[in-house]
Formats: sequence, C-alpha cells, structure tokens
Amino acid sequence: MAALIWVILGIALIAAEVLSGELVLVALGVAALAGAGAEAAFGVTLVSTGVFAVVAIGLVTVARPTLKRRLQAASTKDNAAALVGERATVLSTVDAAGGLVRLRGTEWTARSFDETQVIEPGTSVAVMQIAGATAVVLADGL
Repeated sequence: MAALIWVILGIALIAAEVLSGELVLVALGVAALAGAGAEAAFGVTLVSTGVFAVVAIGLVTVARPTLKRRLQAASTKDNAAALVGERATVLSTVDAAGGLVRLRGTEWTARSFDETQVIEPGTSVAVMQIAGATAVVLADGL
C-alpha cells in the first residue's frame, strides 16, 4: 500500500511540473518513484524514505542544473534575431534613407547603420539588426 502512495505522489509531481517548468517537481517525482521501488523491494518505509531523499537531493543538485543549461542553450532564435550577423550583398545604393540588399537569397529593404555611410551596389555588408521588415546594415571594414 505504501508503494502505491509513492507511485501516486511521483506521478502527481511529474504532472505538476507542466505548470512550473523549473524541473524541481519532476526531480521530486522521479525520486518518489524510486522510493516506491524501494518500498516494493524492501517493504521498509525508512529505507524508501532514505532512497527518496538521496535521489531527490542528487537530482535537484546535480541533474537539474545540467538539464537547465542544456535546455536553455537549445533555445532557438526567432527569424529576425537569426538574421543578425548574417552577410548580405547590396543590390541598390543603401544609405540612411533606404536601399536594397540580398539576404539569404531574398531581397530586403535596408538602411545604413551609420547614417553618414553610403554603400554602393555589390558591396558586402553585415546585418546589424532587423527593424520591422528592414535590415539595418554596415559595410565591411568599419
């Protein structure tokens, strides 16, 4: 009966993780399932409590930080942010008022990052930012 309580607690904690997203509840849920396994194997509540405590501490202090780093590093940039730093080629003169560049095979309206800079067609530029549907670019060598 105690093993069933551990299983129910473990499943409830893992399910509750959906609401928090911090990986603490899933660690505690897995630890509760380990406690259920210990209870089923040994039938001693003190042993299952000890297994729960050791697994919970291990998962929260060791596994959770590692998993959080991996999950955060795997985040994907949105489309506009992914274009920053890309190379583009000027198609028509680009200045502070506007112009046209080819970026990833597509024509984009563009303006110069440096308001005093006039960039001639054929020049390679770096995308400094995306402002709406306009690429803000800077010519090489600056």
